[in-house]
Amino acid sequence: MMLEGKVAVVTGAGGGIGREIAIAMAVAGAAVVVNDIGASLTGEGPTSTTPGEQTVAIIQQRGGRAVVNTDSVAEWANAQRIVQTALDSFGRIDIVVNNAGILRDQIFHKMSPEEWLAVINVHLNGSFFVSRAAAEHFRKQGSGAYVHMTSTSGLIGNFGQANYSAAKLGIAAMSKSIALDMQRFGVRSNCIAPFAWSRMTSSIPASTEAERARVARLQQMTPDKNAPLAVFLASDAAKDVTGQIFAARHNELFLFSQPRPIRSTHRGEGWTPEAIAETALPALKSHFLPLDRSGDVFSWDPV
Repeated sequence: MMLEGKVAVVTGAGGGIGREIAIAMAVAGAAVVVNDIGASLTGEGPTSTTPGEQTVAIIQQRGGRAVVNTDSVAEWANAQRIVQTALDSFGRIDIVVNNAGILRDQIFHKMSPEEWLAVINVHLNGSFFVSRAAAEHFRKQGSGAYVHMTSTSGLIGNFGQANYSAAKLGIAAMSKSIALDMQRFGVRSNCIAPFAWSRMTSSIPASTEAERARVARLQQMTPDKNAPLAVFLASDAAKDVTGQIFAARHNELFLFSQPRPIRSTHRGEGWTPEAIAETALPALKSHFLPLDRSGDVFSWDPV
């Protein structure tokens, strides 16, 4: 019962990874606010309150405590209501899991402003809004844990996901800043880049043999494989863990690097564009990172 006595808000908990995290946290002793608007994968809706209610029912059947909230994370006033639901229902808030998300995949030169803004609003703005709504409560009580969902699409890159990638990399940067800003209040902030076959990954194309093989590997990675890491990061057992980026893939756990200088070159008289081309470029080019996408880096079979 690693989360005994704690109260968690899990956004996007009506299915997939969010549902499994909410259930695992309840099993670990937390009271859970299950936030889900019941929208489609692309964010249209809300279409139904059923997904969140189903998660609550599963938790209650297992002897846990949970309530549903159907506010969208993409509005500041809604985020405040989500946090207030925890306070009204359970008297406090200890954990925020920013999991809610949508997809509007489109090749960059065809991506519309609406497709860009819709994804940024839910993923990045939504993570900020809910985190910020909880921050004052965390500060006053001198404790709290944030678990944000980032993605290898942002950390590494992917085709047709400039909006999603930007939001997910932004979440990783936001998490680090939260960790720095709120460490003195006993508040921690970490990220998980989850691997799972869920509604969010079911749209991955599988037209070639290589793509079909990748999808087959992904289908082995059930959403529940991410829940233990989220529970750990939210627990007091992780009291010294903050500002980090992890990944959970099937039975593997990864710790991600974060950007640091990897090579430098110096010219005492300063640089001109010509000197950069003649001197700096050859010195630096051998250390350039390849133009990889997520599937290129994580192309082997999960363990």
